[in-house]
Amino acid sequence: MKTSERKLRLMEKTALVTGAAKRLGSQIALTLAEEGVRVIVHYRNSRDQAEALVDRLKQRAGRAWALQADLADEEQTMALIDSARAQAGPIDFLINNASVFEAETLWQTSAQSLQKNMQIHAYAPLELARQFARQKRPGQIVNILDSRVHDYDRDHVAYHLSKRTLQSLTRMLAVELAPTVVVNAVAPGLILPPEGEDADHLERLAHTNPMNCWGHPRDVADAVCFLLQTRFTTGQTLYVDGGRNLRGKMYE
Repeated sequence: MKTSERKLRLMEKTALVTGAAKRLGSQIALTLAEEGVRVIVHYRNSRDQAEALVDRLKQRAGRAWALQADLADEEQTMALIDSARAQAGPIDFLINNASVFEAETLWQTSAQSLQKNMQIHAYAPLELARQFARQKRPGQIVNILDSRVHDYDRDHVAYHLSKRTLQSLTRMLAVELAPTVVVNAVAPGLILPPEGEDADHLERLAHTNPMNCWGHPRDVADAVCFLLQTRFTTGQTLYVDGGRNLRGKMYE
């Protein structure tokens, strides 16, 4: 699809992007704004970054908003869609991007960490999707996964389990919310180094995918935009990982 045609399908729509103040979320928000989408920037603690991003988004799409909520809190999660609609009107797109990424092995994982990861990566997207669907109007949901849901991340077990749950929820929601709401997922691979790491981290791991390189946040944002403009693809996971998922063996 030509860029101009894609923009016509996306422009004047309104998107809620969770965890949008920084990293992948901010690039998704910026790319959507380039396509004429009005963006609600959800954040938890990153108020300054969220407000600075809103200023940039307004230059591209005319309107944007910042909205705070802690998705680890059930009540705040349940109220988020209504709060977003109160600010921006009906929501056309929901991008479930908010995430935590804490190192812990199978032997270190606690009930608290598993609950926290499941709350943010699984329950919050589920509840937001249900509230989104209660608008009773056509819409699109894109869940941000991780390419290692196909393989195994032994160093981030609670994160891994919760992202695999979100992948299953993507398929379940695609069935339950059809035909009104389309639900898909994007699974990024080697895109950004973890917080506290630099480009050397990406260089060391480039060999782990067949392309022998790493991607850019824009690659993920473009994949999100592609899924938002389709009406006949649902329940799918689009891997943006240089082919890393092709090497997975854990769940085959």
